[in-house]
Amino acid sequence: MTEPTPDSAAAAPSDFIRDIVAQDVAEKKYPKIVTRFPPEPNGWLHIGHAKAICIDVGIAREHGGACNLRMDDTNPAKEEVAYVDSIVADVKWLIAGWGESTLTFKNGTQPFYASDYFGQLYDFAVQLIRAGNAYVCDLSPKETEEYRGAPDRPGKDSPWRNRSVEENLDLFARMKAGEFPDAARTLRAKIDMAAPNVWLRDPLLYRIRHIAHHNAGSAWCIYPLYDYAHCLSDYLEGVTHSLCSTEFVVHRPLYDWILEGLSLPRAVPHQYEFAKLNISYMIFSKRKLLQLVQERIVSGWDDPRMPTLAGARRRGIPASALRRLAAEVGVTTYESVTDIALFEHIVREELNAPAQRRLAVLRPVKVVLTNLAEGEVIPCLATNNPQDPVPTSRSIDLTREIWIESDDFAEVPPPKYFRLRPGGEVRLKYACIITCQEVVKDAGGHIQEIRCTADLDSRAGGPNSGKKVKGTIHWVSATRSIEAEVRLYDRLFAVAEPAAAEDFRPHLNPHSLTVVTAKLESSLAAATPADRYQFERLGYFTADPVDSRPGRPVFNRTITLKDTWAQPAPAKK
Repeated sequence: MTEPTPDSAAAAPSDFIRDIVAQDVAEKKYPKIVTRFPPEPNGWLHIGHAKAICIDVGIAREHGGACNLRMDDTNPAKEEVAYVDSIVADVKWLIAGWGESTLTFKNGTQPFYASDYFGQLYDFAVQLIRAGNAYVCDLSPKETEEYRGAPDRPGKDSPWRNRSVEENLDLFARMKAGEFPDAARTLRAKIDMAAPNVWLRDPLLYRIRHIAHHNAGSAWCIYPLYDYAHCLSDYLEGVTHSLCSTEFVVHRPLYDWILEGLSLPRAVPHQYEFAKLNISYMIFSKRKLLQLVQERIVSGWDDPRMPTLAGARRRGIPASALRRLAAEVGVTTYESVTDIALFEHIVREELNAPAQRRLAVLRPVKVVLTNLAEGEVIPCLATNNPQDPVPTSRSIDLTREIWIESDDFAEVPPPKYFRLRPGGEVRLKYACIITCQEVVKDAGGHIQEIRCTADLDSRAGGPNSGKKVKGTIHWVSATRSIEAEVRLYDRLFAVAEPAAAEDFRPHLNPHSLTVVTAKLESSLAAATPADRYQFERLGYFTADPVDSRPGRPVFNRTITLKDTWAQPAPAKK
C-alpha cells in the first residue's frame, strides 16, 4: 500500500513570502526562482524542519524553479557523514510523489556542500581584507565575548582592529597555512562595535580548527563561520530567495553586509523569514534531542517516539501528513505553538483511506464457544476498507477457541458497560452473537477462559441476523492467528511545553512505550513496512522497518483512533 496522492492540500497556498516571489516573477527580476534547504549536518532532521522543506521546495515548485539541498557544513567538530546520509534520506522521503523534480542535487545525486566552496569563500575573505572590511584579531574567545558588549551597552574595539591590510593578508595566509594553534587568531568583519544589533559588532568570519572535515578532508585548518558561508553559498548557487526562520531576522543585516561588501557581478539573493513550526508535547532542540539519544532515554534518533523525520517514518506517519500540516499551519511571522491535536487529526485523516482494516487482540483472554466442535471452522466475511470506492472483503475463520481483549469482559461491569459480562450478550464483529455462560479461573482467581455459546443464526444472512445487541467487539481465532510483538507508542512527554524547563526529563511520559504480545489475523504475517493497517477499535499500525523479519513482523502503533488524552479516565472494572 502506498500513500495517497495528490496531497489533500493540493492547492497552492498564499502568504506574504509567496506574494513577494510572485511579484518578483511578474517583474522578471530573476531568470529562474531558486531556493535552498541548507541544514547543518550535526543531527537528524525533525518535524519542525518539515515546514521549512515544504516551503523551500513548494515555492520553487510553484514557479517551475529549483530548490538546492545543501549541507551548511562549516563546523567539522560536530558534523558527520551519518548525519548527511540521514538528512538526504529524510528529505527524499518527505517530498516523494510531490516535489522530487524540484529538488536539485550536485551532479544529480549528491547534496551541495558549503565546504565545496571553501576555496572561493577564502578568496572572498581576501577581497574583504583588501577593501579594509576585515581584519585578523588576536583576542581569545573569552575576550572576544567580553569586548562584544551587550544589547544594552556598546562593545569596544579590538586592539588589533586597525592592523594594516598588508599585515592582515599576511596573517590570514599564515592562518590558512596552519602556522597558528586553535583559537589563537580569528578573521573578523570590520563593521561597528557600537551597533545596536550585536551581530554587526565585528562578527567572526573565520576561526582556526586543526581538525579533519567529513567532506573536505584535511585540506583546511581554518573554517568559515555559518553566517559568512551561508550568504555566499546562496550567491554561488544562484539562490534568489533565501528563506529561513525568524530567529535569523537579526542576522539579515550581516547577510546583506557581506554580499554588498564584495564586488559581485550578478544579482545577489535576499533573505526572508517565517515563523518556525513548534508543536505541543514535543521538543525540537538538537541539543536536547541528542541528549535523549546519548542518555538512552530513547533507542536512537529514529525511535518512533522521537519528533525526528526518521522517527515519524518508522512510526508509520505518512509524509503526506507532514506536508499537509505545513500547509495548514501556513507561513507567517507570528511565533506560536501548534496544538498536537491538529497534527494527530491530520495523521488519522491521511491514514484513514489507505489503511486496510484487520482484527488484532492486544491483551488477549481466551473464549471457548462450547457449541462449536473441535476443529470446526466457520468462514466469515470481513471488510478490508469501507473507505474504498468499491469495498472488498476477505475471509476470517471463526473457531471453537478465540481471543478477545481482556478489557472487553467484566465480571462486575460498571454502569453503561455494553461489552461481554456473565450472562450477557455481545456481537463478534463480522461473525455472530455470543452469550457468556461460565468463567473458568485458576487457583489464584485469574481468568483462564470464558465459556460462551454462539448464535450461529445471527450471522449475516441468518434468520437472527437482525437481532440487536448493544455491544460489538473484535476477536481473532485462537488456532488460526499469529503471535507478534506490538509496540504501543504514545507522546514522549506528559506536558504541553516540555522545552520550557532546562531539564525536560521530569516531564517524560512513563507510558510513552508499552510492549505487548498480541494475537493477530494470520494474514498480517505478510505485512511489510510499506503497508498501513487499522487494527479495528485499536488504532493505526505498521510493521517496524528495523526489527521486522519476513513472516515475523513487529508492529508499531502509529496513532490511536481518537484523542484519548482529552478523555476522562476509564471507569474501574
